[in-house]
Amino acid sequence: MSSKPAAEKKAATAGNGEEMVSLYAAHKKIYPRSVTGLFAKWRWALVYFTQIIFYGLPWLRWGERQAVLFDLEARRFYIFGLVLYPQDIIYLTGILIISAMALFLFTAVAGRQWCGYACPQTVYTEIYLWMERVIEGDRSARMRLDAAPMSAQKFMRKAAKQVAWVVFGLWTGFTFVGYFTPIHELASHVAQWTLGPWETFWIFFYGFATYGNAGYMREQVCKYMCPYARFQSAMFDKDTLIVTYDAARGEPRGPRSKKADPKALGLGDCVNCTLCVQVCPTGIDIRDGLQYECISCAACIDVCNEVMDKVGYPRGLIRYSTENGVSHGWSRTQILRRVFRPRVLLYTAILGTVTLALFASLFLRTPFRVDVVRDRAALARIVQGGRIENVYRVQIMNATEKPQTFTLQASGLPGLTVATETTVTIDSAQSKWVPVRLQIPYDAAQPGSHPIEFDIRSPDIGRVAEKSVFMVPR
Repeated sequence: MSSKPAAEKKAATAGNGEEMVSLYAAHKKIYPRSVTGLFAKWRWALVYFTQIIFYGLPWLRWGERQAVLFDLEARRFYIFGLVLYPQDIIYLTGILIISAMALFLFTAVAGRQWCGYACPQTVYTEIYLWMERVIEGDRSARMRLDAAPMSAQKFMRKAAKQVAWVVFGLWTGFTFVGYFTPIHELASHVAQWTLGPWETFWIFFYGFATYGNAGYMREQVCKYMCPYARFQSAMFDKDTLIVTYDAARGEPRGPRSKKADPKALGLGDCVNCTLCVQVCPTGIDIRDGLQYECISCAACIDVCNEVMDKVGYPRGLIRYSTENGVSHGWSRTQILRRVFRPRVLLYTAILGTVTLALFASLFLRTPFRVDVVRDRAALARIVQGGRIENVYRVQIMNATEKPQTFTLQASGLPGLTVATETTVTIDSAQSKWVPVRLQIPYDAAQPGSHPIEFDIRSPDIGRVAEKSVFMVPR
C-alpha cells in the first residue's frame, strides 16, 4: 500500500545543501465527476436501502408502541418484540464484537468495500453530491461556477444548495432523535414549537454533523479522521480484493486515435484520459497503485470500462482483483480459491461462535429480571413472637408485552418464611420495587451471615433465582 501523503511535498535546497521539505499543502476542493455503470448502480441501491431503513424504521409500529425505541428516560430499549434493560448490556457487548469481527472478516476478503458502498459518511456524501449536481451542474459546471465572480445567478444557486443541505441535515437529526424519543410525539412537539432542550440540541447537533461532514469535509473524514483507513493495512494481504490498475496492460499510457494500433505506437491500453481521477471522490490516481485513501467505491472501474468500450479495448484495465491475481494473471476462479485462507477462516470461526452464542442467549433468555438489595438501615431485628427478621427490596422487571403475576419465595434456612405479600402483578414492560420481609425462628440458625435464595416465579414465563444473605444478630 502506498504511503504517499495527501499533501504535496514542496522541497527547496538551501545554500548548505540541506533540503527543506514542507509537508503542508492547502486543501484543494475535489469536484467528483458523475459516473454511470454497474458499480454506481450498486452504490445507489445501497443508498436507497440504508436510508429507507434509517428514515423509515422509527415510524414502524409494534402493537401500541414504536417498533424500535431506545427510551433512555425509562431505561428500556424496544427492538420489535424484544424489551431490554440496562442490565442487558451484555447483548450490546455481543453486538459490538459481532460488528467488529464482521468488519475484520469483510476487510480481509473484500477490502474497503464497506467504505465505498455502505459507510454513512460515503452514503451521505453521495446524497449531498447529488443535490449539488442537481442545483449547480456536473463537474465542469461546478468548477466554472466557483471560479466565476459573485452574481445573482451564482448567489441563487449557492443559496438553494445550502437550503437543501440544511433541510436534509435537520431531517436527519430529527430522525436520529426519533430513535430515542417517540417520533410521533417528537413530530408533534416540532409542529407546535414545544421541543425540549435536549431534543433541540441533538437535532441541531446531528443535523450540523451531517451537513458539515457530507457537505464540506467529505473525503477529509475518510482520509484524516476515520481510524479504519489507518489500521486496515493490518487486515490486508496479497489475496484481499481491492481496486487495481493493471499496469502491465496499461503502460506506457498515452493518447491515440481510435483507429491507431497501440502496439505499433508502443503504448499500453491506458489512453491517459484521467477520467479515473476525475470521478474519484477522494481525488487519488488509482494508476499510482493502492493507496490508503482509496475507499474501493469502484467509480474508476465504471468510467474506465466506458472508455475501453469507446476505444474498442477489452474491459478490466481497472478492476476488482487482488495483488496476487494481477501479478500472476489469475482468473476469477483462481482468485476465489484464495478466499478460504487461514486468516479468513479464523475470523469466520470467531464471528460464527459469537453470533451463535448471542442468539442462543437471546432465545434462552428469561423475559424478566430480578435484583435483590438488602435494607442497610437495619441488618436484622427481633420482631413480635421472638422471630428474627431481615428486610429486602426486590426489583422485578417485566420484559414482556403483557402484565405478569409473580410469586416470591425464599429458601436456605430452617423455618424461613416470607412475612409480606408473596404475589405481585407488574404491567407490561414495567419494573417495580417490592419490599420483602423474611423471618426465621429465634434459634433456627447461628449468629452471622447465612446464604439464602429468592425464588421468583411466573406461571407464563418461568423462574429466576437470586442469591442473597440473611443476617442473624449475636
